[in-house]
Amino acid sequence: MSKYNVAVVGASGAVGEELFRILEEMDFPVANLLPLASARSAGEMIEFKGKSYRIEELTETVFEGREIDIAFFSAGGNISAHYAKFAVESGAVVIDNTSHFRMDENVPLVVPEVNPQDIALWQESGIIANPNCSTIQMVHLLKPLHDLYPIKRVDVSTYQAVSGAGKKGMEELVKQMQAFFNFKLQDEQAQAFAHQIALNVIPHIDKPQPNGYTKEEMKMTNETKKIMHVDFPVSATCVRVPVLRSHSEAITITFEEGVDVDVERAREALANFENVKVVDDLENNEYPMPLIASDTDYTYVGRIRKDVYADNMLHLWGVADQVRVGAATNAVRIAFKWIAMEENE
Repeated sequence: MSKYNVAVVGASGAVGEELFRILEEMDFPVANLLPLASARSAGEMIEFKGKSYRIEELTETVFEGREIDIAFFSAGGNISAHYAKFAVESGAVVIDNTSHFRMDENVPLVVPEVNPQDIALWQESGIIANPNCSTIQMVHLLKPLHDLYPIKRVDVSTYQAVSGAGKKGMEELVKQMQAFFNFKLQDEQAQAFAHQIALNVIPHIDKPQPNGYTKEEMKMTNETKKIMHVDFPVSATCVRVPVLRSHSEAITITFEEGVDVDVERAREALANFENVKVVDDLENNEYPMPLIASDTDYTYVGRIRKDVYADNMLHLWGVADQVRVGAATNAVRIAFKWIAMEENE
């Protein structure tokens, strides 16, 4: 495999840091590395494969003459909206981890295990969009089941870790828990979230929408349809929980009328799907949890059961590390698929 010049925009952020870890763990074929961030972080050092790299300031001209092949963007939608075009104009493919380009009809939205063929559409815009973290882990589970039985409707409730709000979310939970044990929790102000997150759950992630849902919830609806090329309804309720890392989801899947779900066939389809692990032994207290999913690259699924009242309904519980599976790992997997397509042309 050839080696590639790689840029990482948002190098000092939580996803950026994870990208460096995963690129190294997966032995990504990096020739030269260009870490980029805001002026505030410029000058800081990062370590990659035993070498030190200085973070440079992201500017409109920073890509010129650098011959960057792949540029990972994970610094926020406004940054991608402004700077991605400069990376594309310099000749790079942009793999964008923000929500800015996801629903652009000219930009493929990709989960490599589900719709790898869409990567080929990257040339229309020079950009490949990385989906929402909660969407990624959900479609890992929906795809093999939809191939087994046609899905009619999906209802999902998420239990999302504070790291979904970045470093500030994790810091806020830790500080509030420390304050609780020091009997000073009332002195801690909520900043990353609308309310205190320690010892609490908040059924509100992202901006309210006119239909009563939140933007996060509508992302799951709209992105699932684009990724899977389907039009079945998806209804989500997204909840922030006081967990540091890894999102959990309770998913109810309604299949087409006349389907009589065979749970063992469903379990087998999930177990055989790429990067999915079944952990489903309730009697022995074995099921997916954030503690087993964190720092891994798998989507875990368990509590797989047929509905008590409807033969065409299945309930399950899925957990994945949203910083890795739901962001950085998916982006690197996209890059590997992109390389394979380019080298096979």
